[in-house]
Amino acid sequence: MKDLQNLTDEQLAAKALENVDFFGFLIERFESKLKNFVLRISNFSPEIAEEILQETFLKAWKNLQDFDPKQKFSTWIFTIARRETISNFRKFSSRGEDKKVELDESLFENLGDKISLESDLDLKLEARNVQRVLQLLPVKFREILILFFLEEKSHREISDILQIPTGSVGARISRAKKQFATKWQENFSRKK
Repeated sequence: MKDLQNLTDEQLAAKALENVDFFGFLIERFESKLKNFVLRISNFSPEIAEEILQETFLKAWKNLQDFDPKQKFSTWIFTIARRETISNFRKFSSRGEDKKVELDESLFENLGDKISLESDLDLKLEARNVQRVLQLLPVKFREILILFFLEEKSHREISDILQIPTGSVGARISRAKKQFATKWQENFSRKK
């Protein structure tokens, strides 16, 4: 067991091709991270997020032989989770099902600090407001802010996950921050 903890994700993926038990260790490593990611970008209920997570792991297992060990495993599996989330979002949107859930406020506390929002509100209120503003943004801006600020992914990883050029990542983050600031001002600036 201890030896497995010293293995990188990429090494575990290689071993999983020979023995399915190793894939179980990858699931353990990524289950909560991916579920939080799906919840952050989607507004789905935890039950739907769990279904998306199961589909993600199933697709990852079925396509494990296609994983490029030169790439980070986390980037590869986050990409699969993102695609599954978008697919489910489209499915629910086409049916007219608009499910909203309250997300864990602690997930959003760091975002306000990193975007340098000026606020004299307490942390919980700010976290709730950050959550609300994120939900007002188009998905392409919401997901890039979440990947960069909350998931702390590098520009390269974001490029791979979103399948956009690396040079576009910084520009999109900048545009997303501006939209976030605008929406923040529209919704939460003090009225005098």
